[in-house]
Amino acid sequence: MAKVLLFGRLGDVAGWRERQVAATALYAIRDCLAAEDPALGEALAAPGVQIALNQAIVRGDAPVGPEAEVAFLPPMSGG
Repeated sequence: MAKVLLFGRLGDVAGWRERQVAATALYAIRDCLAAEDPALGEALAAPGVQIALNQAIVRGDAPVGPEAEVAFLPPMSGG
């Protein structure tokens, strides 16, 4: 199972920061989380949310191995 991490507001919406999810692709993980919690699904689909796979930002879908770490990162702001 992949370890899923939620940072910032995403963790607040979900009520958790880390859990294990069985899925073989990034979008499958996102869809699984959205099906369980529609508010989290909406937050994950928001503009600016990024996904890191094994600590590297990934654009688009990608395969996920059983020992993978998947992190959902909220939009960043700053100055």
